[in-house]
Amino acid sequence: MEYTIKDISQMAGISTRTLRYYDEIGLLVPLRISSSGYRIYGEEEINKLQQILFYREFDLPLEKITSLLQTRGYDREKMLREHRQKLLAKRDQIDQMLQTIEKSIAETKGMMRMKDTEKFKGLKEKTLKTNEEKYGKEIREKYGDEVVEESNRKFRGQSQEVYEKAERLAQEILEKLYAVMDEKDPSSSEAQEVAELHKEWISLYWPSYTKEAHRGLAQMYVEDERFKAYYDKEKEGAAEFLRDIIDIFTK
Repeated sequence: MEYTIKDISQMAGISTRTLRYYDEIGLLVPLRISSSGYRIYGEEEINKLQQILFYREFDLPLEKITSLLQTRGYDREKMLREHRQKLLAKRDQIDQMLQTIEKSIAETKGMMRMKDTEKFKGLKEKTLKTNEEKYGKEIREKYGDEVVEESNRKFRGQSQEVYEKAERLAQEILEKLYAVMDEKDPSSSEAQEVAELHKEWISLYWPSYTKEAHRGLAQMYVEDERFKAYYDKEKEGAAEFLRDIIDIFTK
């Protein structure tokens, strides 16, 4: 069956202007143009639009979506299964947040008493989900699924006091790192204090600490542009300097 651009617009709930733009950038090209100059779409284009809108639900930029859909060996069923898993994870997170809210309401009425760790369960799952999407693949390849899952379990069980401590340490590490960079001496006592703070910080998340893993993480800060951007946001070269500090500290 074939559809006009107006039909598609009404069916999918998006504007004809958006569909025309998708055509202009090569994201969703019509099956053909009618003799009257109208864009005509077939089943293949309908399926492709569905995938585009699924990806948009996960806030992927159009450039990334275009790249994914043009990948050789594109598998629609595989993509649908991946979307399903992401939506199930999102539903679980929402369910957990709703349960936390319901329990919090009951606590305010004196109907129950919540553990401190329960008050942040849904919010922690959101943090874990975000980290998994950003860094999961690289971290799992480097340290293995078992280590990552154990780290996630440790994070889920954190008290609010420990969570706040971790946030304070993360900020203190950045501030002191930027301060010692002017000395240009990663072996100084002030620089090594940064490494000690960094060890304390990662130990709040890792199931166990090793010098080798610490050194490997610091190297990844330099090699992965996302980590590098985080440390270099105030001072360029901060990621490399932190790597050098930790390299001395762990040796």
